[in-house]
Amino acid sequence: MNEQVGDKTEQATPKKLEKAHNKGQFAHSREVQTAFVLMAALTALTFSGGEIWRLLANTQAAMLSHLHDTPLTVSAMQGYAIRGALVLGGCVWPVVVATLLAGLLAGGIQTRFQTAPEALEPNWERMNPVEGFHRVFSMRSAVPTGINVLKITVIISLTYGVIRSILADPIFHTSVDVARIAGFMADSSFRLITRVALALGVLAAADYGYQYWRTNEDMKMTKEEVKEETKNTEGNPQVKAQRRRKQIAIAKRKMLAEVPKADVVVVNPTHLAVALRYDRKTMKAPKIVAKGSRLNALRIREIATQHQVPIVENVPLARLMFKYGRVGGEIPAELYAAVAEVLAWVYRVNAYRYYRERSL
Repeated sequence: MNEQVGDKTEQATPKKLEKAHNKGQFAHSREVQTAFVLMAALTALTFSGGEIWRLLANTQAAMLSHLHDTPLTVSAMQGYAIRGALVLGGCVWPVVVATLLAGLLAGGIQTRFQTAPEALEPNWERMNPVEGFHRVFSMRSAVPTGINVLKITVIISLTYGVIRSILADPIFHTSVDVARIAGFMADSSFRLITRVALALGVLAAADYGYQYWRTNEDMKMTKEEVKEETKNTEGNPQVKAQRRRKQIAIAKRKMLAEVPKADVVVVNPTHLAVALRYDRKTMKAPKIVAKGSRLNALRIREIATQHQVPIVENVPLARLMFKYGRVGGEIPAELYAAVAEVLAWVYRVNAYRYYRERSL
């Protein structure tokens, strides 16, 4: 079957992914956040639960042991309230810090610790009640609803047996002390929360997998969108070709401007032309200041003739320098001897010409 023009069959380009990430469009699962927070709280209670229990027990014992001689005044009640708040803060701060760090870590892992500045900008479309109604009753919202129903079903099925064993414990039918009740409550809570955390971990992995797939599907592009973005990124081919022609023309003008400064032009005899220049004080080896073929070679010859630059016909040397040399670079080392012979001849000719001009 042929693909329709508007079908989104292409993976998102890096540019589109970057824009999406700036807007906060990451694969994000609330279940991952919940699982991380719950596991962090469970871990914090495991390590600090005993200390929290001792702190609460000692505080309660200290308060109750002095009820008979504590005056019921405003200042006394304020003191008890402040002390109670401090004790409560000392009990909950490990759990609060652990869950806060876990929430940040879960969000950072899902966003690859990248910031989304555009996501902080106000989006008034989200406040539109009509759009909100469509989002609530759309097919996309049915998936989270189904996941929530599945989550409740899985949690109930995993915790049902634990709840039955807890309710069947003899503690509900016998007289026990406060320490036994506290230990029973702690152990029962730990068993329940562990089961719930494991269930949420499995659901979080499944939900994140779905969200990752859904996000990639939403960001796919059509072939026309990919072509348009490539054109905008790399530039219009016609504009690029025109810019390249201008650059070549500028480089050609600069190259031809160096021909009058050359010491010799080696030709082949009309198809190729290579202009050389050598200064013993500043150069280690002769340099190619210009080279060209056909029309460019003819233009180099014309400029050389106008400025009385010697022209030497040497077919093998011209071909080798044109093929292996580059404008602005030194001649290949293998051609030193051949070029030295040409320059020596040019220097002799120039010296003879200079001597004749002085004699006349």
